[in-house]
Amino acid sequence: MYKKDFETTIGGQKVGLFTIANMHGLTAKFTNYGQRLVSLMVPDGHGVFDDVVLGYSTLEDYLKTNQKYYGAVIGRYANRIAGGRFTLDDREYELATNYGGNHMHGGKQGFESVVWKVDKISSNELNFSRMSRHMEEGYPGNVIVQVNYILTDTNELRIQYTAQTDQKTVINLTHHSYFNLRGAKMGSINEHLLIINADFYTPINANMIPTGILESVVATPFDFTEPKRIGKDLGQYHEQLKFGGGYDHNFVLDQQVKSEDGLIVAAKVIEPDSGRTMEVFTNEPGIQFYSGSSISSSILGKGGKAYRNGEAFCLETQHFPNSPNQSNFPSTVLQPDEKYESICVYKFNTI
Repeated sequence: MYKKDFETTIGGQKVGLFTIANMHGLTAKFTNYGQRLVSLMVPDGHGVFDDVVLGYSTLEDYLKTNQKYYGAVIGRYANRIAGGRFTLDDREYELATNYGGNHMHGGKQGFESVVWKVDKISSNELNFSRMSRHMEEGYPGNVIVQVNYILTDTNELRIQYTAQTDQKTVINLTHHSYFNLRGAKMGSINEHLLIINADFYTPINANMIPTGILESVVATPFDFTEPKRIGKDLGQYHEQLKFGGGYDHNFVLDQQVKSEDGLIVAAKVIEPDSGRTMEVFTNEPGIQFYSGSSISSSILGKGGKAYRNGEAFCLETQHFPNSPNQSNFPSTVLQPDEKYESICVYKFNTI
C-alpha cells in the first residue's frame, strides 16, 4: 500500500492517505474519500501484527468496486428506510432508492462516496468534517458533520460523531469496516466466537425491512448472549436467516450493562487461533451484525486477495433501521437546537 496510490483530486477536492498510531504500534490508515479505514494493524497473541480489515490497495480500486462500503462512514442514515420515504411534521420526504426500492446507507451517493475535509491530524488522532447540504439524497436540512478518530494507548479505536442541523431532520451514522481477526487475507470468520449483549433483535421481512416488533433471541440462531461460533447456526433453516442471507440484523442492546466510562457493552469477538479479541462499546441502542454473506468483487483486495463470502463480519453501532417509519423504535430525529452525538469504540486485546 503506497500513499501515492491515494493522492488525487475528486470533484476538485484533494484526496490522500492519512496514518495514525498508538504507543504499542497499532496503526490505522484512512483516506478522506468516504472516511475509509483502509488498514488496521493489530498484534496477535505472539505480538505479530496483521491487517484485520478488508479493503483495497489503491483509491482507484475503491472507485471501481461494487463493495463500496468497505471501512467507510455511513450516512445520513445507516441501514434501510422502507420505500425511501418518511414523514416529518406532516411533510413526506422522498429519498434516493438504491436497494430493491428502498433507501440504504444514505442513498446513491451517501457519505461513503464524498470527499471529507481533514480538520486535524496528529500522531494518534484524525478529524474529518463536511456539510451535507439541504435535500442531499432527499434529506432536509443543512447538516454539519464531524467525525473524530483516536487510537488510544489502551488499544481502542474510538470514533465520535457529532452533527448539527438548521432544520428538523433524521440522522443515523455508523462505521462499516469488514473485520477478520485472523487477518484480512486469512479466509472464513465462521470459527470466531461472538457475544452480543442483546436479549432481543428486530426481525426483518423479505425486503430486509424490520417488521417493527422486538423478538426474543432465546431458542433462535440469534442468541449470542453466550460465546458462540459465528458459523454454528448458519446452516439452520430459519426464515430470518433466509431473509438476511445469513446474519444481517439489528440487535437491541441491553443498556444496563455499561463499561467503566459509561458506554454500553455491545459485543465481543474472540478469534481462537490468533488470540485476538475485539470488544465494541457505544452509546447507541442497537448494533447491526452482518456475517459477510454477500462479499464478492471482481477487484482483488489488498495483497492480491480475492475476498469471498463469509470472510469478514461487521458490527455497526446504530439506531434501528427504518426508525423514521416506526414510532415504537428510538427516535432518529434531530432538531436545530440539538446536537447529535454518537460514540463507537473498538477495543483490541489478546486472550
